Amino acid sequence: MLDHIEAEFPAHTSRPPDAPKALQGIRVVDFSHFIAGPFATMILADMGAEVIKIEPPGRGDDLRRYPPVYSGLKLGAPFLWTNRNKRSVALDLKSPAGVEVARQLVATADVVVENFSTGVMERFGLSYEECCKLKPDIIYCSVSAYGREGPFADRLGFDPIAQVESGFVSMNGYADREGVRALSPVMDISTAMMACNAILGALVARERTGLGQAVEVSLFDNAVLMTGYATMQHLFTGADPQRHGNTSPDTCPSGVFQAEDRAFYINCGNDKIFQRLMSQVIDRPDLAAADVYATGSDRIRRRDELFAILGAAFAQRPWSYWQMRMRAAGVPCGQLRTVGEAIRSPEARDRGIVTRIPHDTVGWVPNVNSPIRYSRTPIADPIAAPAVGQHTEIVLRDLLGYDDTSLARLTEAGAFGTRMAKTIAEDAKT
Repeated sequence: MLDHIEAEFPAHTSRPPDAPKALQGIRVVDFSHFIAGPFATMILADMGAEVIKIEPPGRGDDLRRYPPVYSGLKLGAPFLWTNRNKRSVALDLKSPAGVEVARQLVATADVVVENFSTGVMERFGLSYEECCKLKPDIIYCSVSAYGREGPFADRLGFDPIAQVESGFVSMNGYADREGVRALSPVMDISTAMMACNAILGALVARERTGLGQAVEVSLFDNAVLMTGYATMQHLFTGADPQRHGNTSPDTCPSGVFQAEDRAFYINCGNDKIFQRLMSQVIDRPDLAAADVYATGSDRIRRRDELFAILGAAFAQRPWSYWQMRMRAAGVPCGQLRTVGEAIRSPEARDRGIVTRIPHDTVGWVPNVNSPIRYSRTPIADPIAAPAVGQHTEIVLRDLLGYDDTSLARLTEAGAFGTRMAKTIAEDAKT
């Protein structure tokens, strides 16, 4: 399936077998889907939490069908990216029997995560209040679009909607055209990170007080945060940020330049970096000392002429030459890369960002490793994302003590949907 890249990326190097995990012993029952919720629970799983992903029988999480979908896997690359180190339990939450199984799992959990539309968990009988009755110290995290209360609680939200409504898109792109959305789901990813942080904080608080709590993170709230300090700048000045393309409204010279062979980016974040760029990189100490370029504001007013000077200099030599000089001078810079170039770069290889991990069906799949590095509690070894309901039977047997009779009764009641019911019935015969 992916043999053409097998030689490019190494097999994953396992963690020390006796090393503890940061969240060892924490169990998460995960009702979330798509990206923001599942990415948050995947971070928890990477830290060692046991994450049980509840999915609809048969079809599972809709993200499973996001392309590219490989026939051998029966799931797409985006799902692999956000659901490693989890076990999948297929339950029909429209069935009273399925809900009852979910409630029993919640009773064993430390954390519940959900990102359904507002009111859905209440209709299932799995609201925070109901889950508290099952496990009084439960930490219950809701990831919503616009909050669970108020006049906008019913609104659906996806990453691009959060990007446009938060003002994020208005800041990005070029001044002579409409703002541009980020293709990367930056709002989903950052919301997931914020949800994970919130859950970790609640776990620490529970250690101190013995009390659980409800946690909520809104995609829209987080998206406004992701506009960065532009929000505070607007509050002080009343002006909206303008689109500057690849240049910076706050520092100069910062932007894209063209070497003899390829493009690269420089970020001159302060006066000293500018002086080193001019004197040590392009051999113009006269410009480094010029009064007209002394401050960031001076340079911003003369951006066009500075860019022309730098552009003419950089065009004379290849990127490798300039990179060596800028690295030696302490000037932040980087070449413009494609995604493929980035994951094959020396930096990515040195950090072991992309590896190969085992897969039961196809032998192995690529994996993008967590950026978190612990010295005492290494991140869990990655296990590929599960098939829909892959662990239903073993989880229910191990955690809830179900036997063949119990499974057959629940199967008959429709707890597992028709496909899972057939599988369990066949297993019972053998």
